[in-house]
Amino acid sequence: MEQPAGMLSQARPYIAVILQQFITAGMVIISKFALNQGLNQHVLVVYRYTIATIVVAPFAFVFERKVRPRMTWSIFGKVVLLGLLEPALDQNLYYTGMKYTTATFASAMTNMTPGLVFLMAWAVRLEIVDVRQLSSQAKILGTVVAVGGAMIMTTVRGPILNLPWTNHNIHDHSTTAVNQQDLLKGSLMILVGCILWSVFNVLQAITIKVYPAQLSLTTLICFTGAVQASVIAFAMEGHKPAAWSLHLDSTLLAPLYSGIMSSGVSYTIQSAVMKTKGPVFSSTFGPLSLVIVAIISSFALSEILYIGRVIGAAVIITGLYLVLWGKIKGQALYKLDSEKMTPSDQKLTAITDKSKTSDKELGVDLARIKTVDDSV
Repeated sequence: MEQPAGMLSQARPYIAVILQQFITAGMVIISKFALNQGLNQHVLVVYRYTIATIVVAPFAFVFERKVRPRMTWSIFGKVVLLGLLEPALDQNLYYTGMKYTTATFASAMTNMTPGLVFLMAWAVRLEIVDVRQLSSQAKILGTVVAVGGAMIMTTVRGPILNLPWTNHNIHDHSTTAVNQQDLLKGSLMILVGCILWSVFNVLQAITIKVYPAQLSLTTLICFTGAVQASVIAFAMEGHKPAAWSLHLDSTLLAPLYSGIMSSGVSYTIQSAVMKTKGPVFSSTFGPLSLVIVAIISSFALSEILYIGRVIGAAVIITGLYLVLWGKIKGQALYKLDSEKMTPSDQKLTAITDKSKTSDKELGVDLARIKTVDDSV
């Protein structure tokens, strides 16, 4: 019989990633509530990433002071671009899109991101695709299905979904129902934000190889993003000093929660889980936050759920899991092929994968391999 300590150790990653999804759902709900209360979305981005920088920086300084690589102009340029893509542009588009739509709609649309990341990684050859393999076919099909689900959410409304804990007769439809013009505008903004987030993920994967200090990189991205988001906010709201004011209500809670919990605690949980379970594991729990957001927002924010939006969200989630299944299957096949390779073949693969290996070094290593093979 398995000991309780062993069961707790096995359950810990699952508990952690479920907690992370609750944190994400809380960020969406609190942010949407603050936006409804009048908090400016551009100002929210500035405050969020300023707080995130303050929270993460001490941990980066303490834990990575001995392993932090030397900063170069090339790395700094990538960091600035990362700060522009995610904190500055993506988050401004995401919060603005959420303001035009609903928390549930915005949360569902973000589940398209894994499929878009796959397309971006394929385009820059970070993802190996063989259309003859079932795993690659699943990733391609999953991406198409996810995009189709987003189109369903945008164009199909259908009848109202009457949940047991809601009473739509007392809802003020003028504030809870989103008109079609705002829905199209908001969905387009969220879609562009998802594309930018996908580019950010690919560029981050490239940058982390030359600057592997994750906490320091996160701090730099949050800082440069906050600076660039400030430029956008001042350009949009600089003539409105009242837009920058915070009060002891949701307008203060939203940036504090987003900066501390979403960019601080959630990041720490994700890093810990990825070390033991890998990046795909946490992605499979992504739709859980959508369910939490849909349930809470239906009574906390009086959001109306429509059958068409639920079907669209289900289609997006189906596409997400097709992409993730293809990713897992492809990794398993790659691992199996690597185990079947001879030591000399593994050496040759390792050499050819090194992007910075010079022709002279490659020739020497190939000569050594040939010598080993001849002697066998």
